[in-house]
Amino acid sequence: MAVIRSIKSILFTLTTGYLLLVVLVWSMQGCMVHVPSKHLVATPADAGLGYEDLTLITADNETLHAWYIPAPAARGDLLFMHGNAGNISHRLTSIGQFHRMGLNVLIVDYRGYGKSSGKPSEQGLYRDAEAAYRWLVEERGVVPGRIVVFGRSLGAAVAAHVAAEKPVGALILESGFTSVPDLGAEIYPFLPVRQLSRYQYDTREKLSRISVPVLVIHSPQDDIVPFHHGQALFDAAAEPKQFLQIQGDHNRGFVQSGELYTRGLAAFVDRWMGVQH
Repeated sequence: MAVIRSIKSILFTLTTGYLLLVVLVWSMQGCMVHVPSKHLVATPADAGLGYEDLTLITADNETLHAWYIPAPAARGDLLFMHGNAGNISHRLTSIGQFHRMGLNVLIVDYRGYGKSSGKPSEQGLYRDAEAAYRWLVEERGVVPGRIVVFGRSLGAAVAAHVAAEKPVGALILESGFTSVPDLGAEIYPFLPVRQLSRYQYDTREKLSRISVPVLVIHSPQDDIVPFHHGQALFDAAAEPKQFLQIQGDHNRGFVQSGELYTRGLAAFVDRWMGVQH
């Protein structure tokens, strides 16, 4: 009997511990999906780039901080949706890469990031992206067909939302995942992630509603979002589409790949923005 009681006690402790872990993950998932930083470390001026400092208003009255970086003789405008951590000041290297390709860049901090008001949420980030798109079209007068929407990591899901809901010229998805439940189930196979997740960010589903040219970028060495997610997104995209296989890890692959990355991007932009060098 003592052995049975001991086994029951162990099973009760393990079950209780597991249930507590499930509750903890459920309650903390917002902090796991969104990792904002409020402190800006630099501005485009520190990279030698002229820019406009903007405040955008969302449909639900949040105020977003954004930068617009014009390029000489620009071929189009790039709407930049960044990843889940940091803020726009951590994206100056990428901004410079797109600027050198002859693209004006609008990059916006989601609600709760940088100087933007509010608290991050999935629907909130979609509204933020829509507010940025609206500024380009209504305030800047950009023709929708001249807009390239770019998203990296979590931003890929946000960028795909814009391209699924608004007319644009092209879509670039870098280091994106198919959905939060898909990725979470791989990272935490011992948890019922699909039942727990309050977030979807279903990039693959949004691709089913997109008909503009799509470039999918991913690295086999990606240490956060496995390479097969990029392959699945490419498979889900309709023609015309291209896949650019880069090198390096999740956060620095776009730098570690050097000209492989920049030439691949430039070739896609040249082809679909109607500009030849």
